[in-house]
Amino acid sequence: MKLGKRIVACRIPILILALALLIPSVIGMAATRINYDMLTYLPDDIDTVTGQDILMDEFGKGAFSFVIVEGMAPKDVSALREQIEQIDHVDSVLWYDSFADVSIPMEMLPKKYYDAFNAGDDTMLAVFFDSSTSADETMTALSQIKQVAGKQCFVTGMSALVTDLKDLCEQEEPVYVGLAVALACVAMMLFMDNWIIPFVFLISIGMAILLNMGTNIFLGEVSYLTKALAAVLQLAVTMDYSIFLWHSYEEEKTTHEDKKEAMAIAINKTFTSVIGSSITTVAGFIALCFMSYTLGLDLGIVMAKGVIIGVIGCVTTLPSLILVLDKLLSKTGHRSLLPDMRKLAGGITKKFPIFLVLFVVILGPALYCYQKTNSEVYYNLGDSMPEDMDYVIANSKLQDLFGVGATHMLLVSTDTSVENIRSMTQEMEQVDGVKYVLGMESVVGSLVPEEMLPDSISSVLKSDDWELLLVNSEYATATDEVNAQIDTLNTILKKYDSTGMLIGEAPCTKDLIEITDNDFKVVDTISIVAIFIIIALVEKSITLPIILVAVIEFSIFINLGLAHLTGTSLPFIAPICISTIQLGATVDYAILMTTRYKAERHSGEDKRTAVTNALKVSIPSIIVSAMGLFAATFGVALYSNVDIVSSLCNLMARGAIISMLCVILILPAMFMLFDKIICATSIGFKPDTKKAQ
Repeated sequence: MKLGKRIVACRIPILILALALLIPSVIGMAATRINYDMLTYLPDDIDTVTGQDILMDEFGKGAFSFVIVEGMAPKDVSALREQIEQIDHVDSVLWYDSFADVSIPMEMLPKKYYDAFNAGDDTMLAVFFDSSTSADETMTALSQIKQVAGKQCFVTGMSALVTDLKDLCEQEEPVYVGLAVALACVAMMLFMDNWIIPFVFLISIGMAILLNMGTNIFLGEVSYLTKALAAVLQLAVTMDYSIFLWHSYEEEKTTHEDKKEAMAIAINKTFTSVIGSSITTVAGFIALCFMSYTLGLDLGIVMAKGVIIGVIGCVTTLPSLILVLDKLLSKTGHRSLLPDMRKLAGGITKKFPIFLVLFVVILGPALYCYQKTNSEVYYNLGDSMPEDMDYVIANSKLQDLFGVGATHMLLVSTDTSVENIRSMTQEMEQVDGVKYVLGMESVVGSLVPEEMLPDSISSVLKSDDWELLLVNSEYATATDEVNAQIDTLNTILKKYDSTGMLIGEAPCTKDLIEITDNDFKVVDTISIVAIFIIIALVEKSITLPIILVAVIEFSIFINLGLAHLTGTSLPFIAPICISTIQLGATVDYAILMTTRYKAERHSGEDKRTAVTNALKVSIPSIIVSAMGLFAATFGVALYSNVDIVSSLCNLMARGAIISMLCVILILPAMFMLFDKIICATSIGFKPDTKKAQ
C-alpha cells in the first residue's frame, strides 16, 4: 500500500515531472541518428566487413554506385563525369575516358572493356565515394548527382537504396504513429466501458514513448526499422498494463468510497500482476540482443527499455491522470460491446475435448508450414521496396541493359604477382555468371602501361598494400546462383592470395543469410528458455510454463505457417522478430488466465468451475488487449510501402488474433486435461479435495 499511497499523494508533481521530461525527450529523439543500412549490423570480424574497412582506410573509398546515363553523347558524358567528380564526397568516377582520350571511338576499345560501360545508346559510370554506404554525406552526394544528371540518369547500389529508403520512411513514419493511435483508440472505445479513458491511456503511453525515443540518444543511432516499429510496438504492448490498472481501479471503487484509496490499492495490485507479465515481455525482447546480427541488439534494447518505461508510466503517470480527470471519466462511461462471458466460458469448458483434438490435428501441419516459411524468406533488401522507386527502376535497367545483377569487389595483396593476378582473372571469368573482371592488369594494362597512368587513376585501383578489382555478375544479390558463384570466386581468390577478400553487397548478403539462419535458432531457444524460467518462478510451477509456452508457440507456428500457405515470402528478419515479439507480447494473455485459474483452485473451486470462472473474467481483458495490438499494427501493415515494415506489422496483427483464440480455446482445454498434474507440481493451488471432481 505504501507505494500506491505515495504515488496518489504525489500525483501533481508526477504529472509536472512527466511533462517536463518531454522537452529533453523531444531534443534527444531529434538528435538520434537513424541508420538505414541493414548490412552495417553484420559482425565486425567477418571478411566482408573487414574488407570494407580496408577499402575505406587504404583507398579512401566507402560507398560505390553505378550511374546509368541514357542517350547522351560521349563528350557530354565526359563533361558529366567531371561535374560528378566535383561533388563533395565523390572520390572518383571511372568511365572509359579515365583511361583513353574521348576522341578515340569507344568501338575501338577491347570488347570486354566496351561492354563494361556501354549498352547501345546507354553508358555507365562507376562512382566511388569517400564516405560509407549509409553516411549522410553519401546520401547528400547521391541527391546532387541526380540533380546534375537530370532525368537521363539512374543510380544503383546500396547507397541509392539507402537514400530512397530514408526518403520513403521519413514520409511514412508520422503516418504510422497516427494510424496506430487512431485505430487503437477506436478499438478501445468500442470494447471498453468509457469513451474518454482510451485517450487518457494514449496520453500516458505517448509520454512513455517519447521518453523511450529520447533516451535512444545514448545509443548514438538506431535502425530505421527500430524507429518505425518501436512506437507502434510500445503502444500495443504496454496498452495491456493500462487496461489492467483501469479494470482494477473500477473494481476497487465498488468496495472503497474514497477514490484515492481505491487507486492506491489498484496501483499495488497492478504493479504486482504486471511485473510477471512485463518481465516475460522484456525477456522476449532481450533475447534479440543475443543475435550476431546486431540489428537484433538495436531493436531488443529499445523495445525492452520501452516496456520498462511503459510499466513505470502505467503505475505513476496513468493513475495520476485518471485521478485528475476522475470527474470527467465518471460522466463518460458506457456499456461495453462485449457481452457477459459466462455462457461462452461454460461452453468452451464443456466442449474442451474438441479443442484438444484441434490442437493435435493442427500442430503437425502448422509446424511443417512454419519450417517452410523460415526457408522461404528473402534477403535482397531491394525486394522490400516499391516497384516505382528510383533505386528499383535503376537496378532493373542495370540488369536489363548491361546484364549486371550484382557487382563484387576483390581486394588482392600487392605482393601477388602480375602473372598470378592475370591467371586469377582469367579463371574467374570462366565462373558461371561472371561477365568480366576489371582491374589494373586485366584491362588497363592492355591499353596503356601501368607506369604511364596518372596518379588519379592508379590510386582508384591500387594502394600500397592492396589492388582493387571489380567483378560484374549476371546473378542478382541473395540468389542461390550468386551465393554459389561467391563460393567459387572465394576458392579461386584464396588459391592465388590467401589474404585476399571478396566484398560488396552480394557477399555481405551471403554472410547475412548464414549468420541470421544461426541467429534464429539461438534467439528462439533463448526466448523460450527465459520465458519458461520466468513463468516457473512467477507461477511457482513446473508444468504451467510448459503448457503456456506450448500454447503460444502453437499460435506462432500457425501465424508464420500461414505465410507459406498463402505463398507469401517474408523479409529475413520477420520470423526472428515475430517469434520473440509474439511470444513475449501475447504470453501475457496466458499469464492473466492462469493467475485467475490458480486463484479459483486455491479458493476451493473444482477444476471445471475454476477454469470457467477464469475464462469468464479473463476473456474481456484478453479481447481488449488483442484488439488493441491488432488495431495498432493492422493499419500500418496496410499503409506502409516498405515491405519489411508492412510484413512485420501484418504478422503482429494476425499473431494477436491467433494468440487470443489459442489462449481462449486451447489453454482452458489444457487446464482441464492436466489439472491434477498442475495441482501436484505447482505451489498455491491446493484444491479442496471434497469439492474437486
